[in-house]
Amino acid sequence: MTGIVLAAGQGTRMKSKYPKVIHRILDVPMVNWVVSALRKAGADRIVVVTGYEASMVEDILDDDIISVRQNPQLGTGHAVMTAVDYLDDEEIVVIAGDEPLVRPSTLKELVFARGEKDLDVVFLTMKPSDPTGYGRVVKDGNRVKIVEHRDADPETRKINEVNSAIYAFRGSFLRSAISRLSNNNDQKEYYLTDTVAMAEKADTIIVEDAREVLGVNDRIQLAEINSIAQRRINEELMKNGVTLVNPTTCYIGPEVQIGIDTVIEPMVFITGRTTIGEGCLIGPMTRIENSKIEDNVEIVRSEVSSADVRSGARVGPLSRLRPGAVVMNDAHVGNFVELKKTVLGRRSKAQHLTYLGDTNVGEDVNIGAGTITCNYDGKNKHKTEISDRAFIGSNTALVAPVKIGENSVIAAGSAITEDVPPNSLAFGRARQVVKEGRFSNNNGQEEKS
Repeated sequence: MTGIVLAAGQGTRMKSKYPKVIHRILDVPMVNWVVSALRKAGADRIVVVTGYEASMVEDILDDDIISVRQNPQLGTGHAVMTAVDYLDDEEIVVIAGDEPLVRPSTLKELVFARGEKDLDVVFLTMKPSDPTGYGRVVKDGNRVKIVEHRDADPETRKINEVNSAIYAFRGSFLRSAISRLSNNNDQKEYYLTDTVAMAEKADTIIVEDAREVLGVNDRIQLAEINSIAQRRINEELMKNGVTLVNPTTCYIGPEVQIGIDTVIEPMVFITGRTTIGEGCLIGPMTRIENSKIEDNVEIVRSEVSSADVRSGARVGPLSRLRPGAVVMNDAHVGNFVELKKTVLGRRSKAQHLTYLGDTNVGEDVNIGAGTITCNYDGKNKHKTEISDRAFIGSNTALVAPVKIGENSVIAAGSAITEDVPPNSLAFGRARQVVKEGRFSNNNGQEEKS
């Protein structure tokens, strides 16, 4: 099956310098919702027709997606013409790139119905309470045509079945019909809807939930569809054993996977290809993207991006895990601690006010408050190694490249610039000097000698 996504329009009512189809719904570009639905419906080839700011659209597509450019944009029929090299499949689905809520199961049903009934074309329709502005579906036996609202006479306007612009075509019919399209109309454009009237055998499927075929034309509709998608995802998670304390404040992307008995507290954002295991506690006020969270993890009021948090670990409050961070089993990351390209070993703790960058921390290590790894020398990044059971005192600066041996202790306030052997005590600070009586209590003024 070939899917053709029409994504060439500007979307002027969005009032944006960006193409409409790259605006995001739950942090996923609108067009990628459509592409994902086609994939899950069984499409083994997907063609996206771009036009306005084409490179912006093409940049957010996966590498295996084919893109063709429609320039100039002369209507939906013309858009399909630009993809003529890919109309060699007998099963072709054509869909607009601004209909992100269509379900894969609905697309499967559409394709199945076309094949089962041996139709030239079958398309999705809906019956809105107010069909004003929609193209009406006029049926006469096996023949169907779409009459635009502006062209419909009073009798035709009484019809409440309207076109949704999602089609399943027999490939050979579509190739023939496209070649016969005319632009003999006021707009001088080629309309894909005109191919329906050419079909000897056509039919429709009325969607049960009209929200599936809602399009996005402005920011208000974008927000409405975002809310519908949010509710759909959250309800599915709750049906499958995930607790959402306040679903209306949880924003979870379509590719996120969450295990049973995990609790998601209010004001949580989980996006990208994030996976969260069973029995976790997430939130409140946490953002996680493209990360792997294993079972029985607690993350509270923290930012986690492209990180790996292993079973039993605790993160937060107010922690930041940057890309490449790995928090091993039962390790703890506390408040105002930042990890970047760092492995924090099993049962190790960095509880307060710490930065660990390009660092490998062993097991059962204690990182004191205020510790930083000085990983950048102005030109290059360097690694720090902290071995098992080391104890790093508060307010320590480890100047990379440096290695701290196992069981070693670094005295508080040290600046460590050289490797420390195992089982050692290291100081890297000036000797304390006390000069008694040097200052009196007269507002800090030095006494005269």
